[in-house]
Amino acid sequence: MKIISFHCHDGHVRTGVVLNDRVLDVSEWVLHLPLSEAALTHHQQAGSLPPLGGILRWLSAGPEALRQLQAHTAQCADQAQWKLSDVALYAPVPRPGKIIGVGRNYADHAKETGVAPFEKPRIIFKMPSSVTAPGAAVRRPLGVHKLDFEAELAVVMGAYGRDIDASTALHHVAGYTVLNDMSAREFQFDISPAQTTFAKSMDGFCPMGPWLVTRDEVPDPQNLEVYCWLNGIQMQHGHTKDMLFSVKALVAYVSQFMTLEPGDIITTGTPAGIGAFRTPPLYLQPGDQLEFEVTGVGRLSHSIA
Repeated sequence: MKIISFHCHDGHVRTGVVLNDRVLDVSEWVLHLPLSEAALTHHQQAGSLPPLGGILRWLSAGPEALRQLQAHTAQCADQAQWKLSDVALYAPVPRPGKIIGVGRNYADHAKETGVAPFEKPRIIFKMPSSVTAPGAAVRRPLGVHKLDFEAELAVVMGAYGRDIDASTALHHVAGYTVLNDMSAREFQFDISPAQTTFAKSMDGFCPMGPWLVTRDEVPDPQNLEVYCWLNGIQMQHGHTKDMLFSVKALVAYVSQFMTLEPGDIITTGTPAGIGAFRTPPLYLQPGDQLEFEVTGVGRLSHSIA
């Protein structure tokens, strides 16, 4: 299933299921889903409010929520009143709790940076406020001249988990989406100490989408191709089998140190071909058009303003 967050030019955030070229609005149905026991316990212990509705509500409803949504969609498919081309998309998870990045997780990318492969994942964070929608015009901030792109497979968590075993890690995944891990390289490479989180967390620096593809449609996340095109020219082409740390290994590793929650994003690293390590370097300019694809997941596009 392809699940989207969208609006119909009325400002109301809706949740939908994509059925070919149409959208079934499931916002009201999701709103009334009971939260899982794990979700209720977590929010009670944390003293936080549970999600009222939207995709976070669905993700917090427990492992049966996917089956329930599939049944509801099959029953109501003829009520898909919106054309996909007529709705405006948000990122599938418009405001994740955490965005956990992994640095230099492809062997070819590690090689182009001149760094030996890491023995353990290098964890980087992006602030949730950096998330922006498919098709957005991402503004290059004043004072940033080394704006770069990174095509990545992003993992959307669908269950609470701590100290997850790698053998069962994918059971905690709700699905996958496509993400551009944009970076202001002058803050990452040109200053000391490096400000990597800041470099990757400026407004709009996390285009993501166009939808969440549920886990059942991606049986092996290590068997996907990853692409980036800049102004129609291919910049990146990698394969997730070449990750140094697999999706299940990353989920297990991160969960040793922090609880993973529904809606959290793990963005799994980028293959070779980014702008900073080209000869000469190639940085993004206003007017540039970018496209990213992960086979079996989707294609994300946006521009630079």
